Amino acid sequence: MSNVDKHSPVSLSRRRTVRLPVTLSVILMTLNVALMVCWIILLAQIRSWSALTVGTVVFALILVGLIVYLFVTVKEVRLNQRQANFVDSVTHELKTPIAALRLYLETLQLRELTVEQRTDFYATMERELQRLDHLISQLLEVGRLDAIGHLADPEDISLDGLLRDCAESACAHHKKVAEEIVTFEIEPTVVHTRRLILEMIFRNLLDNAVKYAGEEPEVLVRVQVKPRGRVCVQIIDNGEGVPSDLRKQIFRMFYRGENELERRQKGTGLGLYISRTLTQILKGSIAVHDRPDGPGSVFEVELPGRPEA
Repeated sequence: MSNVDKHSPVSLSRRRTVRLPVTLSVILMTLNVALMVCWIILLAQIRSWSALTVGTVVFALILVGLIVYLFVTVKEVRLNQRQANFVDSVTHELKTPIAALRLYLETLQLRELTVEQRTDFYATMERELQRLDHLISQLLEVGRLDAIGHLADPEDISLDGLLRDCAESACAHHKKVAEEIVTFEIEPTVVHTRRLILEMIFRNLLDNAVKYAGEEPEVLVRVQVKPRGRVCVQIIDNGEGVPSDLRKQIFRMFYRGENELERRQKGTGLGLYISRTLTQILKGSIAVHDRPDGPGSVFEVELPGRPEA
């Protein structure tokens, strides 16, 4: 954890926000237990069994209510923290390409440039516009996940071609050459669904794999046929991996593993949430675990499918 994270007012404020309901609930639960013990001892001595039973039940219900209050409050506080991180991230993601576009436009207006310089400026501006478009599209997708792709009819989709297209798109987004960093081990398989849903699932996962891979990125895409009409897609990178205590949290909406003030990678914390939600819509599953042959992560998606004829 960096010094910025330890000492920033925002971070301290958030920790206090969590600490207050926890402290208050622990005090109230301790007091409730102490009163319940005293109540039991007192009424047991005078043998008032009916009052003892009613009082014990009431104290137990109060204790359960306090535990539920603590759980709900902490969950709400953590959601608010993720939303605050999300707002910080989106603000940064929107301002950066806008500032770059403004700078290039001003330069084009104020200076005489060569043809090569103008071509380079236009290419950079196009990339920044694509970045903005990707961010806005992702934000809109979250609001309509249940309806995504329903305008199109389900069809038999070959995972080989779709995954290669998604890998090309993800590498282009990060200015990488797919042929240099992505390797494919794909058994011919077919999934019967709407193409847009699969594209969104694997575009997000491959984008993540390229983004968080090592300094010399290596990504392996493996597809295998499983029994009982299932196919398994593994997207393997050579990055730092995902700690075991975060492997469920990373699929939550707005969640990002680092503090927003010290974040090294761009993003909004929505990509994995979108992939998980759409996988569940297809009656599939998604999980992440360590790469067995070295550092890195394995994102594994299991979907209904069959071998390609």
